[in-house]
Amino acid sequence: MWTTTDAVPPLRVAMIIGSTREGRVGGAIGGWFVEHARGRGDIALQVVDLADFSFPDRYPHEATCQMRRFTAEIARADAFVVVTPEYTRSFPASLKQAIDYAYDEWRAKPAGFVSYGCGSEGVYAIEQLRAVFTELHVVTMRDSVGFNLLGDGVDGGGRPRGTDEQERASTAMLDQLVWWGLALRAARAARPYVA
Repeated sequence: MWTTTDAVPPLRVAMIIGSTREGRVGGAIGGWFVEHARGRGDIALQVVDLADFSFPDRYPHEATCQMRRFTAEIARADAFVVVTPEYTRSFPASLKQAIDYAYDEWRAKPAGFVSYGCGSEGVYAIEQLRAVFTELHVVTMRDSVGFNLLGDGVDGGGRPRGTDEQERASTAMLDQLVWWGLALRAARAARPYVA
């Protein structure tokens, strides 16, 4: 594995937990991902849990303090990992609401996905997110990590068991994310992104 040096600081990765539902397993899945990613020297991971924000029910004329706090986290990040459930072949409204609070802050940065669902491992949520992020000029990673809540990928408490396949998928996705993140960080520093 390639690691950063003093000349190349670690990639700032915001891991966004997209579900705010009571009883969610998103926190446990996000925790598994943090444990998997923790040993890497090429990333600095920051957890951005949407359950920690109090967003308004309606989109206000002016951004609230919580909206500004969220967009500041997005602006600071060089790359993103989105942890999302699949709800009716898409992703949760809480995640869409948060995504829409930022615009320029997302541009010319990469995103990877860790998804979960009942049977599908959340692949339909990822498909929908790819379309949304493409509109925001985000480069999405080909590889992703998925958990089937009906299978043996999680225990009775919703904690991931972390199979070898999921660990390999996580490593591949992070390797791609770091490559794109470092390349895009250098490109943004060299010249402003044109949309």
